[in-house]
Amino acid sequence: MKIVDGVYSNQIEVKRSKFIAYIVPYSLFGKYKEQLRSENPKASHIVYAYRYLNDGKVEEAFSDDGEPKGCAGKPLLKVMRGWDLIDSAILIVRYFGGVKLGTGGMVRAYTQAAQELLHNVTLIEYKEKDSMIFNTSYDAIRKVEYICKNSNIEIVSRNFKEQSIEWELRGSKIDLEKLRRFKSR
Repeated sequence: MKIVDGVYSNQIEVKRSKFIAYIVPYSLFGKYKEQLRSENPKASHIVYAYRYLNDGKVEEAFSDDGEPKGCAGKPLLKVMRGWDLIDSAILIVRYFGGVKLGTGGMVRAYTQAAQELLHNVTLIEYKEKDSMIFNTSYDAIRKVEYICKNSNIEIVSRNFKEQSIEWELRGSKIDLEKLRRFKSR
């Protein structure tokens, strides 16, 4: 499974219709959907598909946003499945160019827009996240922060106690193992 590491966009034109495709991490999906609606009030359609992990199960959905049923969002979802994407969303803003594409033409256009977008994107391998809580002395603050920064570990919280610091961290199991080794020294 793969995830996207940022926000990317690409544009294609098919029979004078413009298809502006975006891929975003799923955590930004709601924000980008609203932003695209406000920035593109004259767009004919804003179609999307997303896939994300929910307790180990892949949840997915799509919207055709007024295009004929199954001709826009569903092809995006199929592309995402083919690329084995999770925790990501693809949104496509369409400006109608005056030439009807037909249902087959729309499927091809939305599929092409998504495929060309993904060919220009940096995808990274998904690593299952885990949480860890442990204590360190105050002397170890900088070392733990350094390891977290360089190992892509999120510091969820720090609880400063009288004699120690309790850390709550989130990251891949492999990256958290680096801190377990540090802690055992």
